[in-house]
Amino acid sequence: MQRTSRRSFLTSMACAAVGVVAGRAMAAVGAKTRSRPNVLLVAIDDLNDWVRFLGGHPDTKTPNMDRLASRGVLFDNAHCQGPICNPSRTSLMYGLRPSTTGIYMNRPTPWQVPAFGRRVSMPRHFAAHGYKTLTTGKIYHGSGLPKNDFEVVGPRHSQRIKLDQQVQQNLPKGGAGLWDFGPQAYEEAKFIDHVDATWAAERLREPHDRPFVMAVGFYRPHVPFYAPERIFHDVPRNTVTLPPVKDDDRDDLPESAKTLTTIGSPPPHRWFVENKKWKEAVQAYLACIRWTDEQVGRVLDALDSGPYADNTLVVLYSDHGFHLGEKQRWAKFSLWERSTHVPLIVAGPGIAGGKRCHRPVELLSIYPTLIDLCGLEARADLDGTSLGPLLDNPDAPWAPPAITTLGLNNHAIRTERWRYIRYADGAEELYDHASDPNEWRNLAGDPQHADLKARLARWLPKTNVPDLAKTTPRTRKPRKKKEA
Repeated sequence: MQRTSRRSFLTSMACAAVGVVAGRAMAAVGAKTRSRPNVLLVAIDDLNDWVRFLGGHPDTKTPNMDRLASRGVLFDNAHCQGPICNPSRTSLMYGLRPSTTGIYMNRPTPWQVPAFGRRVSMPRHFAAHGYKTLTTGKIYHGSGLPKNDFEVVGPRHSQRIKLDQQVQQNLPKGGAGLWDFGPQAYEEAKFIDHVDATWAAERLREPHDRPFVMAVGFYRPHVPFYAPERIFHDVPRNTVTLPPVKDDDRDDLPESAKTLTTIGSPPPHRWFVENKKWKEAVQAYLACIRWTDEQVGRVLDALDSGPYADNTLVVLYSDHGFHLGEKQRWAKFSLWERSTHVPLIVAGPGIAGGKRCHRPVELLSIYPTLIDLCGLEARADLDGTSLGPLLDNPDAPWAPPAITTLGLNNHAIRTERWRYIRYADGAEELYDHASDPNEWRNLAGDPQHADLKARLARWLPKTNVPDLAKTTPRTRKPRKKKEA
């Protein structure tokens, strides 16, 4: 059934209920709820475009994510709204830009901001329409959750557990532990992403009395880059391809760009080069991708072999990208392509498989898109635009660019060809992806591009709420719900 015909079907059902007695009306509403598709959200932490279906790295191996891409629409120009965990995940789950909410950094989380109690997150909107909501792993930043977001909560690990053993002993000061990378020798079933995949698979095989939204969040390839020894053996270090890096790449950057990208305090690129750890770290990142892909495969296998295979929408995404030396930078925290570009796949009933969309799209569109696909009441308070027209026709006209924000008044505008960055002090960057996919040549100072910059600047957010991190006191994490 096509998506548009499903929407018409749901509308006709609602109209047919008008004028009947209360008992029959309630029965019709129940039938409509049962006819709606389930939703499976698969979130992956810090995964850039080093996946096979995006061709981001020659040594990557992602057969399970690839098969999901083959049966849905792959958005190969998708971008996050904040190149940091908390603002990106908050934006996606609430359908609002960081510049709308004032959440630009890893604090505060939504549950630390009283005003967010009046906002309706994606799972709460679905719950209000009769959906059962379940989650495991990392969906928001850290292991916390907003109150009443999910009624069934599975394992909620942090990104390190007691079984993890530090591998690198010569990390720079401040990098020990978090920035560790290398193989781990304990039982694979005890790795946090394996635990989350097992929990999700079990839920996908058991009966549910109503449609559900299940959000499954995988930690890797977030630092520390830990994966089982078996996976590392499958990525020989001596054959690992390093990402392209230009020695003078940063010479044409404005000072504001250099200052802003010191956020997060990862080890400097020179440390990886001078200590001959660059290939080792890239190997570890690639191993983590392969490990997570295996867990995605276990979840997909459970879905495909279970009772919900034919009526479940699957959305796979990463919260933001990750630098591994590109632009002489590690981690995220930048407005460049490597930080903002993410995998995004939408598959399920009514969506034709094997299609690729080149339009620039945003993660905050996931919320309104799922409202559209599931026939729920629309919300007028969301910043995102439904991707429905592009699911029907990936080449459909599409005007909006993708916008990423890093801190107050720092924004990147991404179209199919261009990336335009403007910082709070007015400094600019401009890159032509048709000829410069690595963003090595900043064209912002070229007078011939003045009109182009002006056109792109019209998309800059008009609302820029002050940074809530400066006005919200630190609070304790909420108590975790009892695991199901």
